[in-house]
Amino acid sequence: MKGSGPLAGLRVLEVGHILAGPYATMLLADLGAEVTKVEPPGGDLSRQVSDAYFASLNRNKRSVRVDLSAPAGQDRLHELVRHADALLVNLKPSAIERFGLTYDALKPFNERLVCVAVTGWGTDAGDTPAFDYVVQAATGIAAMTGDPDGPPALPGYSAVDNSAGMAAALGLLAQVHSGRGGQIEVSLRDVMLSQLNYHAAAWLNDGKAPRRLGGAHAYYVPAQLFPTAEGHLALFITHDGFWRSFTAEARIEGYPTMAERAAHREEVVAAVTKALAADTAASWERRLRPLGVPAAAVRTLPQALVEFPDAVVRAGEHRLVGSPYRIAGYEPEYGPPPGLGEHDDPV
Repeated sequence: MKGSGPLAGLRVLEVGHILAGPYATMLLADLGAEVTKVEPPGGDLSRQVSDAYFASLNRNKRSVRVDLSAPAGQDRLHELVRHADALLVNLKPSAIERFGLTYDALKPFNERLVCVAVTGWGTDAGDTPAFDYVVQAATGIAAMTGDPDGPPALPGYSAVDNSAGMAAALGLLAQVHSGRGGQIEVSLRDVMLSQLNYHAAAWLNDGKAPRRLGGAHAYYVPAQLFPTAEGHLALFITHDGFWRSFTAEARIEGYPTMAERAAHREEVVAAVTKALAADTAASWERRLRPLGVPAAAVRTLPQALVEFPDAVVRAGEHRLVGSPYRIAGYEPEYGPPPGLGEHDDPV
C-alpha cells in the first residue's frame, strides 16, 4: 500500500462463499486490513463462476486451504484464530455450528476475537435457503418494484448481498473498536428490512403500504425516470428550490410546493413528461446540471464506466471497480486475488 491504510494491523479471517462475506472482507482489505480466506480444499464456490467474478470480490487477500471437517483442519483453524482480530463467516447456520465458527467455540483460543456470522434469516432460523433474490421477494422489495400494472420486479444486481456485506463490515469494526471479543450476527433479512426504513415506518405508524410506482419515489414528486426525445432522464426533485430552477428551464408553470406536487402527482408527471419530450436526455443533463438540478441521462454500465474512469482500478490481471472509500493521504495499491491455497504453510 502507498502509505499505511487506516486498518493496517487488523487481521481478519474469512470463511464463506460467493458474495456477502467476501465483499465485506474485501472492503476491509482495501483499507489495509490483512484478510485471509480460509477456503475448503475445493475453494470458494465463486472460483467456479469466472476469474473476473472471483477477482471482483477477493482482491488484496491471502488464501489458505483448510478442511474444517477434519481434526487437522480444526487444529489449523485454531492456530489461525490465535493470531486474528476477527473472523467473518458466511455459511448456513448448521455449518457455522458444526465447524465451530462461533465466539463460544473459539473463545478458548482467543478471548478478544470478534466473530461475525452472516446468514440469510438469522442463526436461530435454520438452514432455509436465502439467496439474494429470495430475500428481496420475502421482505417486500420485489412487490414495490416495477410498473404499477406489471408484475413485481428485481434490480439487475445483488442488492441484498452487497448491502449485507457492508453491514457486516461495519458491525465487525464496531466490535473491534470496543476492544472486546464477542459474537455479531448480520442477516440478509434484517439488513433489507432496515433499508426499507421510511416505507416500513409509513406502514407501522400510519397504515400506509408502499405501492409500485414504476420506480417513482413514494414521497418526492417528480422523482423518477422520464422518456425524452432520445433516451430516458432521471429527475429527482426533492425540494422547492430544485423545482423552481427546473421549471424555469423547462417552461412549466404551477405546483410551487412539494405538498401541491404530491397531491397532483399525475398532473405533474404529465407536465414534466411533455416538457422533457422536447430534447434528448443527454442534452437535458447538460442543461440542468449547471442549475444544480439533480438529473442524469440513463446510461448502460459500459457507458458509466467510460464516463467515470477514476472508479476503475487494476488488480493484477483484472480491471475492477475500486474501493468506494476515498481517504486523504491513503491510496491503495490493488493486489490480485489469491490463488487457491497460495498462502498455505510450506510442508
